[in-house]
Amino acid sequence: MAAHSRGHICHCLGRIEAVRRDSPVAISGLRRRTGEELVKGVRSLARGLADSGVARGDVVAVAALNSDQYMELFLAISYVGGIVAPLNHRWGFEEARMAMELVKPKMLAVDEYCSPWAVELQTSDSLSSIKLYLLIGESSSSFNCNHSSLRLNLIQRLDKPMPIIDPICAPEDIALICFTSGTTGKPKGVKISHTALIVQSLAKIAIVGYGEDDVYLHTAPLCHIGGITSCMAMLLAGGCHVFIPKFDAKLTFEEIKNHQVTSFITVPAMMADLISFIRKSNMWSDGETVRKILNGGGGLSEELTKCASHLFPHAKILSAYGMTEACSSLTFMTLFDPMFKNVGVSFHDKINVEADSRHHHLGGVCVGKPPPHIELKISGSSDNCCTSFVGNILTRGLHVMVGYWDSTDVIMAESAENRWLDTGDIGWLDGKGDLWLVGREKGHIKTGGENVYPEEVEAVLSQHPGVFRVVVVGVPDSRFTEKVVACLNIKEGWKWVDHSSKYSLEAKEVSPEIFQDHCRQSNLSRFKIPKIYSLWRRPFPLTTTGKLKRDDIRKEVMSSMQPRSNL
Repeated sequence: MAAHSRGHICHCLGRIEAVRRDSPVAISGLRRRTGEELVKGVRSLARGLADSGVARGDVVAVAALNSDQYMELFLAISYVGGIVAPLNHRWGFEEARMAMELVKPKMLAVDEYCSPWAVELQTSDSLSSIKLYLLIGESSSSFNCNHSSLRLNLIQRLDKPMPIIDPICAPEDIALICFTSGTTGKPKGVKISHTALIVQSLAKIAIVGYGEDDVYLHTAPLCHIGGITSCMAMLLAGGCHVFIPKFDAKLTFEEIKNHQVTSFITVPAMMADLISFIRKSNMWSDGETVRKILNGGGGLSEELTKCASHLFPHAKILSAYGMTEACSSLTFMTLFDPMFKNVGVSFHDKINVEADSRHHHLGGVCVGKPPPHIELKISGSSDNCCTSFVGNILTRGLHVMVGYWDSTDVIMAESAENRWLDTGDIGWLDGKGDLWLVGREKGHIKTGGENVYPEEVEAVLSQHPGVFRVVVVGVPDSRFTEKVVACLNIKEGWKWVDHSSKYSLEAKEVSPEIFQDHCRQSNLSRFKIPKIYSLWRRPFPLTTTGKLKRDDIRKEVMSSMQPRSNL
């Protein structure tokens, strides 16, 4: 393909300079920058990177909290044909080192928060691929500034910007290496192309409705694919970016109020924190400027959605299902639309109103429809609209990753010519084109010869008003192969009772018998109903990328094997 016909994420710079020339495009703490200043800063930094030796195809690892300088550096690296490899600031040093050993970066850029990683590497000289270190902002640490250690503000040639030439694409059009490791194992580097970033960002613009009048708050980290694609969507739309270093409920509301924020993204834990903070501080009116909220990283419960719609009464609330290998979102679903003043129905309600009751037994959680450019298919089905077949969810299109860095382990299904990516999830498509997520292919529980997907059981139990969070695992059993176990965080004000108790919302009591009755009333198949219910009194363990450590929970349940009830 000719270079002039390729997409590049830096093609947005011309429009930003035009529509926001003299108006703020980036706000980070006390620093405010206009569109003209941002574009000049990107081109000047690109010139500095090129003069420092960063060339086409070079990998630049970035370890930093959110800031306008992070976004600027991301664009500048891409401008010169480099490949950005964001490192998760929540990682420990060893996990970060493993990721860098995989991608062998030529440069490591860090801010004050992550500067100890650079100091450790400078001292040990354990990564020979790193020739340059770059400090973003100021640092009070022992970061050593010498010929191989530079400061961003010093290499940024504001008086000598990059000549106005076309941005350069790296080999294979790779813009980004985004790390993912599932719930276990070493980080894997997912190669994301400029085209994938652009089409997925345009999908968010079209479906969420981002525009140049938006003020977008960066609540999600720029090391995660969801935060990156939402940032790119806002750059393409020409909106204004407001940065906070990392998510904090109090700071989020302060920035919403101070800058009249109109949009942001969340995961369920963030939304729960926001609602909890508001209840304690009585600041319900501060969310009225918000118009768009996109949730990822798991579905919002019906209760969280209702609370969010009260907290942000003018906001359209959507949920997205996706994965890093697909460059973020594969499907979208509206949970609340202020135009209609109603909260979207839960998947149980939707099952009950489905005209075709033959699909009732398929179960799962509805995660919405794909954008027009994304193909979805269920493995084993003959077409893309199979309404009675549960199988692996496959996807195909420009959004799919180029592959894994330094690996031939690409999870492509069927023939290579068809280029279907196996998501590793199990689900089905209904007659209206909605995707229903049943569970993870590798995470199912085998009990009595039947497959049980934890996510489906969790979705049922999470609808009980006394449940805060729930995780379902399988433990070895001589009779059933595995036994289904539910580990439950109950809400404040609710009481766990061991004795059999008649279900009563007024009493605010829960017990294994009550939960079992709830599962039956929700029409959960008998073999899917947990045999063991365990009260979990602390937060569930998560990886540094926010994914559930299900194996750790399973091991702890197995080691104790003293559940609240064995039914």
